[in-house]
Amino acid sequence: MPLLSTLILLPLAGALAICLLPSERLARWIALAATVATAVAAAPLVTDFDKSSAALQFTENHEWIPSWGIDYGLGVDGISVPFILLAALLSILCVSVSWTAIRTRVREFHAALLVAETAMIGLFCASNLFLFFVFWELIVVPLFLLIGIWGGPGRVYASVKFLLFTLAGSVLMLVGMITLLDVFGTLDFRALAAGHEQLSGTQQAWLFGAFLAAFAVKVPMFPVHTWLPNAHTEAPTAGSVILAGILLKMGGYGFLRLSLPVLPEGTELFTRPMLVASVVAIVYGAYVTLVQTDIKRLIAYSSVSHMGFVTLGIFTLTSRGVEGGILQMINHGILSGALFLCVGMIYERTHTREIADYGGVVRKAPIYCTLLALFCLATTGMPGLNSFVGEVLIISGAFEIDGLLGALAIWGVVLGTIYLVWLFYRVVMGELNPTLEGKSLELGAREVATLLPLAIAAIALGLYPECVLSYLRAPVAELLSSGVGP
Repeated sequence: MPLLSTLILLPLAGALAICLLPSERLARWIALAATVATAVAAAPLVTDFDKSSAALQFTENHEWIPSWGIDYGLGVDGISVPFILLAALLSILCVSVSWTAIRTRVREFHAALLVAETAMIGLFCASNLFLFFVFWELIVVPLFLLIGIWGGPGRVYASVKFLLFTLAGSVLMLVGMITLLDVFGTLDFRALAAGHEQLSGTQQAWLFGAFLAAFAVKVPMFPVHTWLPNAHTEAPTAGSVILAGILLKMGGYGFLRLSLPVLPEGTELFTRPMLVASVVAIVYGAYVTLVQTDIKRLIAYSSVSHMGFVTLGIFTLTSRGVEGGILQMINHGILSGALFLCVGMIYERTHTREIADYGGVVRKAPIYCTLLALFCLATTGMPGLNSFVGEVLIISGAFEIDGLLGALAIWGVVLGTIYLVWLFYRVVMGELNPTLEGKSLELGAREVATLLPLAIAAIALGLYPECVLSYLRAPVAELLSSGVGP
């Protein structure tokens, strides 16, 4: 059974079924069934995966465009498996949180969600750059629609800005892809990495810059991050979860899959600028987050800071730093998704995201506030919860390279603790805001069930991070032994 093709095509089949059947009520159930079936089908990635091997597993190769030397190639290693599992989980939760929140064009909304899941899983399964690029571009379409049709009052501006930023980076990525095809005659990731010596240092530098343009927008890195707050603020809750949980990870994954193994000399040239840009993002993102008055914009700007930790870890080019960066991408996907779900759930009841409109919520919604407290504490890097180990690995890797980098990263952690605790205090503690009187703020059973898997994941990864790190050791060791790194 072609496992990876099944994972890619199941959501697409669900989207097609939704388009063919006229029932809006049925569309919700088809979307739920498709996402659950995809998650169940992904079970062999846990049970049958050989963690000791850095080789691609569950591979599929079929001739596609022979005149260009391009195959339909799929395969996963220990880096890609956690992202596929995360995408499968978040897709289910997106359907759940949208069950009653989306009341217009329900069929089209759920079809777009399923196409987004196909693109997400396909990108992490692709074993050649051409297929990677196809899914890289495909994800833009459903997200553009999710923001532009079901978003807030500024949805048109936010969706167009998102589209322009992502396409601008993709144009340079396309140029780089064509150059690699011209030099190598193939776009298979393993073949490109094995033959990287065919590229001169100058060629590698230019190609690194071309791919950086695309990857930096998706991360997003400072200063090409400005599309993110608008997109998050205007997107429906499910759109924000996909943006924060998966889309932002595509850039970091691109660095790991392409830039580091295929362009080691270009990576070496750009290492110091990338480290500096990362700590700037960490500190700048944290300071800007401190002054936000809209909860969604606050979480969006915090993502700029947290993803700065990811790129900092990756470009330390140390085993601890790279493993910490990948682990932190998974952690951020869990926690940012959870925080956006929490914001969406309370917004459904109050129809406001202004922090000043809240206060004393714990008096009316203790279960909601307990879960929110867990996710805020985990995001600050509290020991025993999932972000702690990732941050420790990244910061220790940064200290190996430069003590100043490590010190600035620690300052970013301090600022992160301040803005999250300050957010929680203003929303949850104190006297109940009079405007909230008479409103039912507590979560229902479906909403608790939606947040519970992420709460379990935050605790489980905090107590036993080895369940992700065990996937990473072999491929990260191979990556750092292939010519990149100190």
